[in-house]
Amino acid sequence: MATFKIKRYNPEKQAEPYFEDFDLDIPDGATLLDCINLIKWTQDGSLTYRMSCRSAICGSCAVKANGHAVLACQKQAVSLVKDGAVQIEPLGNMKPIKDLVVDFAPFWDKINKVKPYLQTEDTPPQKERTQSPEEFRLIDDTSTCIMCGACYSDCNVLEVDDNFLGPAALAKAQRFVGDSRDSKTLERVTELSEPGGIWDCTHCGECVERCPKPAEPFYRIKEIMTVALEQGVHNNNGARHALSFTKSIKHSGRLNENMIPVESMGYFNFKGLIELIPIGLRMLLKRKIPPIIHKSIDDVQDVKRIFKELDQ
Repeated sequence: MATFKIKRYNPEKQAEPYFEDFDLDIPDGATLLDCINLIKWTQDGSLTYRMSCRSAICGSCAVKANGHAVLACQKQAVSLVKDGAVQIEPLGNMKPIKDLVVDFAPFWDKINKVKPYLQTEDTPPQKERTQSPEEFRLIDDTSTCIMCGACYSDCNVLEVDDNFLGPAALAKAQRFVGDSRDSKTLERVTELSEPGGIWDCTHCGECVERCPKPAEPFYRIKEIMTVALEQGVHNNNGARHALSFTKSIKHSGRLNENMIPVESMGYFNFKGLIELIPIGLRMLLKRKIPPIIHKSIDDVQDVKRIFKELDQ
């Protein structure tokens, strides 16, 4: 017996959401979705949620369980029971419509922004567009995404910045940035390097933890960053920061914390540089200023050798 604490919301009857408890004997081998279905079928037929395939393919049944997004049909219910209870809520970063159903419109709007379709020179194609196994492997992982919204739900950036495209849209973008048949790579990474794009990711890795498939959005975002740098899309704070970081380590084996903020902002970005002054003053008052004379580590030649081998 376990108590399922389900967050309910019906704007037609009550303005604020609330939790309702349902006690259920969990059948052997039951998934979380099986238990939600049993509660609806035997205890409260008004309970509202999304489901379809029950096979971890469609992505419809994603919810929050004990504070984190899961695919309900994929999770064994007993694995989620803590102190005799499971707390179930709608996905985060999206507006609830009723009970566990949320409004996916912003999610799909951001998917559409990354132009999730091939853009080629020959349209329509004159012949079949083929790929080698090696070329397909570059987009294999991201092609497993089922658009469940679990990564979007738990993204820490989206919680504070609606402008961020989000891990699902950026993973979908990598699907086409990395596709050998697409001819708009430079155009794509230039757009994805704008505010709200790849460089706004905070590297928390939450999307990888929540992804129920091998898509792992964070690693796809890193792949787009690599392509953007290789394509010479450097005119933004994120790219400049990455380049400054690398330059500093390559030169001395440690970060030059005096130069990285300036180089990240850009030498001719006068407005941005002025905005750094109050931060610098606060650091000075708290005696947090790094040493003015930047020194190399003792084994800096080993670091330079590694960089040389990588460059080759």
